[in-house]
Amino acid sequence: MNPHVLVVEDEDALATLLQYNLEKEGYAVSVATDGEEALVQVDERLPDLIVLDWMLPKISGIEVCRRLRGRVETRNVPILMLTARGEESDRIRGLDTGADDYVIKPFSMTELTARIRAVLRRIRPGLAEDRVRHGDIVVDRVAHRVKRAGREIHLGPTEFRLLDYLMQHPGRVFSREQLLDAVWGSDVYVEARTVDVHIGRLRKALNKDEEMDPIRTVRSAGYSLDVDA
Repeated sequence: MNPHVLVVEDEDALATLLQYNLEKEGYAVSVATDGEEALVQVDERLPDLIVLDWMLPKISGIEVCRRLRGRVETRNVPILMLTARGEESDRIRGLDTGADDYVIKPFSMTELTARIRAVLRRIRPGLAEDRVRHGDIVVDRVAHRVKRAGREIHLGPTEFRLLDYLMQHPGRVFSREQLLDAVWGSDVYVEARTVDVHIGRLRKALNKDEEMDPIRTVRSAGYSLDVDA
């Protein structure tokens, strides 16, 4: 599954340029044009990385960063800040607030995409790797294969994407709606109970004999990949 990048930028031309170039690099991209909308979008679908402009309408980028770092579910989301502020004191303030990197306008897209790759490698290494491992489960994204305890696990494409997404965020609880947006896409209408069906298929394929079920059902909340499994 392609990493999901949320671009928060109020200049339409720059937002369009960022979206076009990041999608060309293989990222799934969403755009918010102010700080308030950014916080709403993060609640609806947790991104893998946020490209966040400092100067935004309604809620500033630095305040958005501060709020995200103050919440358990978003404190580890990588944030790359864009700003015209080049003074050292401003850079220090942005990093102290919780930004993982800092790019000064004007910038080249080559530099920005390199910074994004570097942040993802450092903070979410699973997104930069062809193989992701959790416990005795290994997902090979290139070969599109899954193994558990050395044996081959045969999954359909939807179950594969579902497992890959859960393994990117071990321990985080996702609602059915969040999983629908992340795995099926926000522009596709699928009933929420469809998630239950595919989780059931995924469990059946993964679990054999006395093996611990790595997928935890959280009543009235959703599903999580159990960090203790």
